[in-house]
Amino acid sequence: MSAAQDSGTGELITLPAEAQDQLFREARTANTFTAEPVTDAQVRAIYELVKFGPTSMNQQPLRVVLVRSQEARDKLVPLMTGRNQEKTAKAPLVAILGADLDFHDELPKLVPFMENPRAIYENPAVREESARFNTAIQIGYFILGVRAAGLAAGPMIGFDRAGVDKEFFADGRHSALCVVNIGRPGPDAWMGRLPRLAYEEVVTSV
Repeated sequence: MSAAQDSGTGELITLPAEAQDQLFREARTANTFTAEPVTDAQVRAIYELVKFGPTSMNQQPLRVVLVRSQEARDKLVPLMTGRNQEKTAKAPLVAILGADLDFHDELPKLVPFMENPRAIYENPAVREESARFNTAIQIGYFILGVRAAGLAAGPMIGFDRAGVDKEFFADGRHSALCVVNIGRPGPDAWMGRLPRLAYEEVVTSV
């Protein structure tokens, strides 16, 4: 089948259809989970995969806080908005995904062939914009990594950012971007697939 004949169901993608389904077509944002725990080994495996996702200049600003203790959960839940409170209270594992706003300190290690790469991001405003952008990219990889591990992810941006930063990133160097519930999907975990824009609505050629 030529590219012009592709029906739009992924026949031209070499990744097996089952893997495409697991990562994209059949995956949903989970709202309920079973009580099965998520282990540190599972989270490590997820990170060891998604760390290879490309970013600008090999920046690695993503920082992950695993909310495992009941004390930490009790601090986080009231900072979530609406229904996110109940979902966060019941999920087997909650991860706070944040940006290291001083990510440039790691650049000499991450791009060793460059002379003084840290200097490129000396401007705090430029550095923060880049940190947030590249962390957002890494959050996307993280969600796909959760799915690749056979788990479900429930990413949320409905929370008190200032409150979460105060409780979990008090050093001022980090800033929360997303909270993700992780686990095995429970009963009625998700809605049906919502519409997506068609290729013709998104892609143009110039």
